[in-house]
Amino acid sequence: MPIDSQTSGSPFEPAAPKVVFEQQLETYFIDKAPFQIPASTKEAIVKYVPWINLVFMVLLLPVVLAVLGLGALFTPISFLGGLGGGLTLIFTIAILVLRALALPGLFNRKRSGWVFSYYGDLINIILNILSFSIIGLLFDVVFLFVLFQVRSYYK
Repeated sequence: MPIDSQTSGSPFEPAAPKVVFEQQLETYFIDKAPFQIPASTKEAIVKYVPWINLVFMVLLLPVVLAVLGLGALFTPISFLGGLGGGLTLIFTIAILVLRALALPGLFNRKRSGWVFSYYGDLINIILNILSFSIIGLLFDVVFLFVLFQVRSYYK
């Protein structure tokens, strides 16, 4: 019985459908990757990264709220600065929301957590391209590599 690309290897257990660009990126971050992360390291990543993510989100919450407050204060003169600041703020809020939505799934090792993290990183890549942040883009590519390496842990 042939198994198509949407199944996980068992004819009785279909895999979750692939999300945007997942199939293409899988080729580069898993199949053609220069190396594979060892299983023990993957296990540590899956175990501790949700906690690290939670701590960073809690630490960033006052900063985001302050920026939102200052943004409201400067709204009447925001046209002078162009669209850059507002666009960055919108992207940042979207990324934070996606990372917050990912937390329960990451803690429970569910695919939904992986997908929300994946989408958050894709939006972060777009933000780094629009803001010409080469260092941020490099970090995002490394994060995507790690995310694809541990994808099999999220069912």
